Amino acid sequence: MGYLVDSSIRCGNACDVQVSVDADIVEVSFAPDPHGGPECMWFCFRLVPVAPTQARQVRLVLKNVQNMLGGNQPGNIRPVVRPAGGDWRRLDAPSVIELPDGRYNAAWMLEAPQRPLDVALCYPYDLTDLHALLRRMQGRLLGDVIGVSQKARPILRLSNSYGNAGDSRPGIYVVARQHAGETPGSWVLDGFLEHIATLGPQAPLVWAVPLADIDGVEEGNYGKDHFPYDLNRAWGNPPMRHEVLVIKRDIERWKKRCRPVLGIDLHAPGACEAEGIYAYVPDPRCLPGIHQQTTRWTQHAAEVLTGRFAAPDFARVAEYPSRWESPHFTGCFWSQHELPAFALETPYALTGGGVLSREDYQEAGRRLAVGICRALAAL
Repeated sequence: MGYLVDSSIRCGNACDVQVSVDADIVEVSFAPDPHGGPECMWFCFRLVPVAPTQARQVRLVLKNVQNMLGGNQPGNIRPVVRPAGGDWRRLDAPSVIELPDGRYNAAWMLEAPQRPLDVALCYPYDLTDLHALLRRMQGRLLGDVIGVSQKARPILRLSNSYGNAGDSRPGIYVVARQHAGETPGSWVLDGFLEHIATLGPQAPLVWAVPLADIDGVEEGNYGKDHFPYDLNRAWGNPPMRHEVLVIKRDIERWKKRCRPVLGIDLHAPGACEAEGIYAYVPDPRCLPGIHQQTTRWTQHAAEVLTGRFAAPDFARVAEYPSRWESPHFTGCFWSQHELPAFALETPYALTGGGVLSREDYQEAGRRLAVGICRALAAL
């Protein structure tokens, strides 16, 4: 059976597509589309049967893996696939193909699908999953549109309560998907919010923006350093993205309705990282006081994530170069609000404890919520 690659689906991304057929195997080769940005990683497309063939297998070939951010160990990449009407599953480790000139590809063999098959770098998470979370929580989480994106898409904020002006209840503000393709962050937030919702009024006041770069999510961007301005580097005064302006004003509302104590920014790292989940904290050489406050929180997070999820070197200082000089979300918390904040990096496929499922991501999020509540009790 012959196949068509459709990247026009929601969150779709693929380019440089080639489909070739011989008697036994259909080879579908593709690359992630940078969508006008300097980095590429996210891919998501639908493989559609269009013509009969004698082939019994499909070979998926991810081309030029070395051009993906952190694409230095392609054997760690584990895409997910979903047949029409079915559920997502992980693929096994790929065959790594080194080309004569030193480039390398990654390849996976599949039984030739008879129905459309979706393929993605990692489990997608979009508005469908967000609304599923709200239904599952049966009113224990609130969903509100706090503004629109630069392309006029609604930005949704979830919360466990609105609080009241002048409340002393401790408050936590969370964002995810500032880089649109970093879907593990959304699945962690899903589990985090689920646990917070079960605590009722004993929980801290949590406001969260699960799909910060909603345009990039819907359009299938990777989003790291994406033009016109990386959303996570747009947190200066004035902000360089309308989404950031919207979220910053929401943070000001949140601060007036609680006792603000923490900011959390949920991300995913390079494509092939496999040590485990880790956190970026402020540099103690520049912000010793905020560093000390932040590591009180990350120590509790590390304790509950250790064993199955946490990287051995959990709390880290980001020392890699940036294309942008303006502040990120956590830097905004440190400098503009004088509050502790950390960014959490959750791998796309592997930790030291093995391959990650959606349920694993959600469990990591629930554990993170437990750790944060323990840190709050210890203040």
